[in-house]
Amino acid sequence: MPFIPHTSEDTAAMLAAIGAASIEDLFDEIPAELRAGEIAGLPDSMLSPAPEMDVTRLMQARARADGEPVCFIGAGAYEHHIPAAVWQLTTRGEFYSAYTPYQAEASQGTLQVLYEFQSMMTALTGLDVSNASLYDGASALAEAVLMAVRANRKVKDKRVLMPASVHPFYRQTVRSIVRHQGVELIEVPYDRTGGHTTIEALEQAAAGQACAALVIPQPNLFGVLEEVDALTDWAHAHNALAIGLVNPIALALLSPPGDWGDKGADIACGEGQPLGMPLASGGPYLGFLCCTQALVRQLPGRIAGKTQDLDGRPGYTLTLQAREQHIRRSKATSNICTNQGLLVTAATIHLALLGAEGLERVAANCHANTRTLSARLTELPGVEPLFERPVFHEQALRLPRPTPEVLAALAETDILGGFDLGRAYPELDPGLLVCATEVRTAADIDRYHDALQRLL
Repeated sequence: MPFIPHTSEDTAAMLAAIGAASIEDLFDEIPAELRAGEIAGLPDSMLSPAPEMDVTRLMQARARADGEPVCFIGAGAYEHHIPAAVWQLTTRGEFYSAYTPYQAEASQGTLQVLYEFQSMMTALTGLDVSNASLYDGASALAEAVLMAVRANRKVKDKRVLMPASVHPFYRQTVRSIVRHQGVELIEVPYDRTGGHTTIEALEQAAAGQACAALVIPQPNLFGVLEEVDALTDWAHAHNALAIGLVNPIALALLSPPGDWGDKGADIACGEGQPLGMPLASGGPYLGFLCCTQALVRQLPGRIAGKTQDLDGRPGYTLTLQAREQHIRRSKATSNICTNQGLLVTAATIHLALLGAEGLERVAANCHANTRTLSARLTELPGVEPLFERPVFHEQALRLPRPTPEVLAALAETDILGGFDLGRAYPELDPGLLVCATEVRTAADIDRYHDALQRLL
């Protein structure tokens, strides 16, 4: 709350009505050792009520002390330009305080936003149906895996092929969620030359056994573009469902999952953070999940539908609610199918402002900046690409010195240099994943090049 309007007289009147002598009395049941106590590190003048101007000046000075680092980290969360209108509208009271839209007659605005979001996501992914979001991209992938296991009528084995080129945090999240439901994740190694998943690797990982689904990242963690058509057709030829794990910005340029192979992917999911959400120290974000019409009854989460009332006016309501826990409890398709409504609102407004042409420009600029960054850094002796295949958004590089040492030194110059690949892929150490979105300028890239040149 940016402003608390209560005067001392208001506070005294409320305490008198409650029968408490002070605000402290309201919390007397909390043990003293559990209380936060005084805020440390404040000047004496700030320990009692201080002028707003003084407090603002202190907070700004503290924030400046942290510096303003230039970010070249991607790996699943990206710094994009967010038009000012996005959060100016999203934080209006009508959206900010709206809750579950079970009562359609009182929630038409919220329901229309959900419907518009779903329409935009189906347009991006080329699939028939979208839900109204999940917690984040990792939990969306977990839900996609569970959905595929439930929906695959031809394969009863709970085995799912998971490429090692999927983000390690995503793989950890999926494993945590599905392991108690008897789902076995079979890791598929990536090609050490191209950084992609090959048909030969799939054959070896499957070892002749039936699998319910195959996860296909596009692009994968390394930024490498996968052979999605061949992988999708392989999955379908082996009676497995194809799950596309996609970056929504990349879909402005790349073939959508609904067009992969002869029949298209069955499910698509991913992280919606690039669509109007700031990095915000890791969240909150949203996960999107789309599928074909044939799988709609297995799709977890809320679906908003559009209809007409008796007077012919458009109306919106939740549909197929029997899949949800508020109706079927333990028999629901999922018990984490919350709607991240506020983030959906931001994503919807962001997409509406950019439009198809704007989103394509963002994607093209991201790709161009990453190519420029890669070209500049690989001018330096000992810095070279780890993989030889085409990339989008990110580039994996080999360094001539230990990655943690390089990143720590770059951080001292206010440059967040990238994601240390050696943490999750020891065989790639010293490896660095760098990213340059549309907000990075030529001066930013030159600054990174010059700083790394001094270090090396």
